[in-house]
Amino acid sequence: MSFFKTLLAAGFGGQGVMVLGQLVAYTGIEEGRHVTWIPSYGPEMRGGTANCGVVLSDDEIGSPVVDQADVLVVMNQPSLTKFIERLKPGGVLVFNSDLVEFDGSRDDIKLVGLPASEIAKELGSDRITNIVILGAVVESSGIV
Repeated sequence: MSFFKTLLAAGFGGQGVMVLGQLVAYTGIEEGRHVTWIPSYGPEMRGGTANCGVVLSDDEIGSPVVDQADVLVVMNQPSLTKFIERLKPGGVLVFNSDLVEFDGSRDDIKLVGLPASEIAKELGSDRITNIVILGAVVESSGIV
C-alpha cells in the first residue's frame, strides 16, 4: 500500500503555523514524496487566523485540498472549534494545552496535548512553540 497522509495546521497569525506546515512539506520532499502545501490567511496582517494543508504521497496528488486530515494541529481554541470535524476518525489531534482545552467531543481520535508554550519558554524562547509542537507531530503521527 502506498503512503498518503494529510495534515491541517491552524492558529493565529504569528504562531508559526505556516512554518510548521512548510517544514512537514520540505521533509516529505526530502523523503522523495509528492507534496503539496496550501496556505490560507485571514485578512489581518498579524494575529488573525491562519491555516495550511499539507498532502504527502508516494503517488501523484490529484487535489491539494485537505478536506479530511490524518493529523490536525491546533495552536488556539478557535482553530479547534473550526477544524475538529475535519479530522478523520482514527486521526491524531496535536494541540498546545497551554492555549487549547479539548472538550472530549470526539472519542474516535488520538489526543496529543502538550504545554508547548511552557516548554518553548523553558528552552529559551516562546517563538519556537511551533517547533515544539512539530516534534509532537512527528513522534505521534508518522507523517514524516
